[in-house]
Amino acid sequence: MSHNPHGKICYIEIPAVNECRSAEFYEKVFGWRLRRRDDGAIAFDDTTGAVSGTWVVGRPPANAPGLLIYVWCESVAATVDVVIAQGGEIVQPIGADAPEITARLRDPGGNVIGLYESPN
Repeated sequence: MSHNPHGKICYIEIPAVNECRSAEFYEKVFGWRLRRRDDGAIAFDDTTGAVSGTWVVGRPPANAPGLLIYVWCESVAATVDVVIAQGGEIVQPIGADAPEITARLRDPGGNVIGLYESPN
């Protein structure tokens, strides 16, 4: 029997140009745990262990906000620095959603995702 509540987001497929490069980016920026599946694909578990997923080569990136996923950060400002250091791009700087503390990045696969920090 599953302990996950009905309706919980549990799995994400992230488009990638190079799955190893994207996996390394998410591991370094967010601390996601990487693992090799039996089929050889790289999978991840987020820092809560509640969301997992993989990178998919050959799928167009989510390069403009339609469905937009936000990742919670202890500090958006510090995370922005790591994103840049890891070769990502900031496409919406902190302040655009004020008073919310957010930013948006483009990952190595071209996907745009949001960063979110609790205001207090």
